[in-house]
Amino acid sequence: MIVFAIDPGNVESGYVLMRDDCKLYLHGKLPNDELLNKLQRSAYDVLVIEMIGHYGKGMPAGKTVFDTCVWIGRFHQAAAWRDIPTNIIMRGEEKINLCGSAKAKDANIRQALIDRFARTPNGKGTKKEPDFFYGFAADAWQAFAVGVTWLDKQKEERAYGEDHETRP
Repeated sequence: MIVFAIDPGNVESGYVLMRDDCKLYLHGKLPNDELLNKLQRSAYDVLVIEMIGHYGKGMPAGKTVFDTCVWIGRFHQAAAWRDIPTNIIMRGEEKINLCGSAKAKDANIRQALIDRFARTPNGKGTKKEPDFFYGFAADAWQAFAVGVTWLDKQKEERAYGEDHETRP
């Protein structure tokens, strides 16, 4: 299965195209209109998008938050037109899945990904000896976290469904 995962932004978004074994095909950051075109042209089986979350009691949301929400809808629709399922992952799900704590920050998520997938301390390696995350930029890390979290949840649901009759 090929997963297209997106960390959406109001103008640009990070993305990864990955297999269900987490092997990467493509990753990067693109202006949203270019990413929308890539969604319409690329071959993938499922789209996974990080959803805007709750900002807390009394915390106002500004124009950029609403613009990001519009892009999330456009990305979802691009997949729907092709009959490709879309799944939503909340930021808190990523934090708990990858770090075991809802208080995790971006640096903690990045380190958890490095610990899980890379051989070198920075996860990127060098041009001569590239590691798993060679060429990654900030938004690609977050998009990969979205995809990995969704895949982990799928594995857990399959294992739960096969091994348990009731939840603990």
